[in-house]
Amino acid sequence: MPISWAVWFALGACVGSFLNVCIWRLPREQSIVRPRSRCPQCSRLIAWYDNVPLISYVLLQGRCRHCRRRIHWRYPVVEGVSGLASVAVFHRFGVGLVGAVYLFFVWALIVVSFIDLEHRIIPAEITVIGLMGGVVASIVAPQLHETDQVFVSLIRSTHGALVGAGLLYVTGTIGTLVFRKEAMGLGDVDLFAMAGSILGWKLVTVTFFIAPVLAVLPGVVVLIRKKSHEIPYGPFLSLGLVLSLFFGEWLIQMSGVEELISLFWTYYQ
Repeated sequence: MPISWAVWFALGACVGSFLNVCIWRLPREQSIVRPRSRCPQCSRLIAWYDNVPLISYVLLQGRCRHCRRRIHWRYPVVEGVSGLASVAVFHRFGVGLVGAVYLFFVWALIVVSFIDLEHRIIPAEITVIGLMGGVVASIVAPQLHETDQVFVSLIRSTHGALVGAGLLYVTGTIGTLVFRKEAMGLGDVDLFAMAGSILGWKLVTVTFFIAPVLAVLPGVVVLIRKKSHEIPYGPFLSLGLVLSLFFGEWLIQMSGVEELISLFWTYYQ
């Protein structure tokens, strides 16, 4: 790995440490700024040398220095995934404004996924701010939407947000009518609106079809083990969005519907 990528991994892992704070505090409606990081078990302040991403976890053997209780596996996983995301995004899209927007997007998906896994909610603080950020990004970096014209980029961002939200809202409404209980949370709708404002309508449409495939096997496992049909959908939407970000155009070409999507794309330009 080149030195530059090692640096980006390290910086991404440091951001991952902050993402862990968001994952813990946002669903508990706590400030993500203050107080300083504490052990959730004994509430002792964590010294800076015990808060070095990944390294401290290894040196402490996965236990709090003070109470010796286990540190949740989520902490090193989020730090490692955040570091890998930095390398992958900048390698694929370059170290620039576009790459930075995509990286912040992926970091937001990491937070959303882990919160939804534990609490079955998707915080509006992430999705609403992300949606506004996506619209602003379309103005600052119109290249996100394959154009140099700010107005065209803004229209495409808005259109992507509407399509993303509409796809899940309609699906959820139909599911609620069929199963007579809520089939899709509004948090998922907000998440797809945020994604559409950044990725555009084509890639959120691809994700719309990818996510259920990703959720099938875990859904079967939950059904067998817990006799429940309910699973958090945010992580599968997030994984599908990441796959679409990196491989969406290729998937469109391989699916054989590229001409159909291009026809609609031409119509909406």
